[in-house]
Amino acid sequence: MIYLDYAATHPMTPEALAAYAQAAALPGNPASVHAAGQAARERLEEGRARVAAALRVDPRTLIANGGGTEGDNHVLLSVTRAWQDARGRPGHLITTPTEHSAVLAPARALAAQGWQVTFLTPDRHGQYDPAELAGALRDDTALVSIHHANNELGSVQDTPALAALAAARGVPYHTDAVQAPGVLPVDLGAWGVTFATFSAHKWGGPRGVGFLYVQRGTHLNAVTLGGGQEGGTRPGTQDTAGVYAAGVALTHAEQTRETTHAHLSALRARFEAGARAIPDLRVNHAPHGSPKVASVTLPGADGEALLMNLDMLGVAASAGSACSAGTMQPSHVLTAVGLNDADARATLRFSFGAATTEQDVDAAVHALAQAAAWSRA
Repeated sequence: MIYLDYAATHPMTPEALAAYAQAAALPGNPASVHAAGQAARERLEEGRARVAAALRVDPRTLIANGGGTEGDNHVLLSVTRAWQDARGRPGHLITTPTEHSAVLAPARALAAQGWQVTFLTPDRHGQYDPAELAGALRDDTALVSIHHANNELGSVQDTPALAALAAARGVPYHTDAVQAPGVLPVDLGAWGVTFATFSAHKWGGPRGVGFLYVQRGTHLNAVTLGGGQEGGTRPGTQDTAGVYAAGVALTHAEQTRETTHAHLSALRARFEAGARAIPDLRVNHAPHGSPKVASVTLPGADGEALLMNLDMLGVAASAGSACSAGTMQPSHVLTAVGLNDADARATLRFSFGAATTEQDVDAAVHALAQAAAWSRA
């Protein structure tokens, strides 16, 4: 199997697997005061510190949680609830139509509760103009939520500029940055964001583990009730092994990030050059975005059939976000940037990792040509 679905999940690295097994063998609960509990606590905090170092923040600003979806929901639901409780009425939220469903779903739920939601307008590659955000900010804007790197198009936003516009109006700024670490530079302090969400399985850590960054001096209410873990903002016993393995994986990913970025850039250019020989194929991904992602449309083909054909030929790719797989709906990201439903359904995403080789890319291009011919027959 040639695995080209790194944007969905980066396989756990050997270092992360070893770290997970080591920490999982510890018997204690990290909240317990006895020696076994404190040994677990040490591993938990070492993992958090490793992640914080890679993201260039104080470890105390990171909440360990279950991943990007939980973090996105936590921010949107907590911030808007606090704003409404303080004023006795719904307010205004700004986001984009190309966000992950973990942002769009709570945004739509808020709209159903009376919140006004402004969706900014993307260009054909999913980029957003800071001037449009400046014009959309209002006195009753409670939150801005704009992703850093898009998981389907690879487009990368000018997060520092966007966050600065929100800060100038006193509006909190959230970014879903799950696709950035290990490929793109992340410096949360320099970005100036209020909140940022991350998932460990995007950089070679375990699934079901993530981190929510909360800027120092910012209060965030819990959305679940229970114990006092994570400063009371995220009750529940922490996944010690998962957090520790996430930290080990991100340390390695950050140390090799520049090499990985250059490698992925070369792989995507090779893939694109080969794929353009397929009749009528169109390229969608942002040319100067994250090199991790390649998006191609094959008009007249059926995306589901393409994926099945590729799978039979030994290539693992996707039709878009893994969280939307199986819905039979065209990608909301692709339709937002102008593709019609038929073309969106005929679009595939290939995503690369450090372990991907040139031979993998060449074989995938060959398989894609064959899969397209079968699907169009």
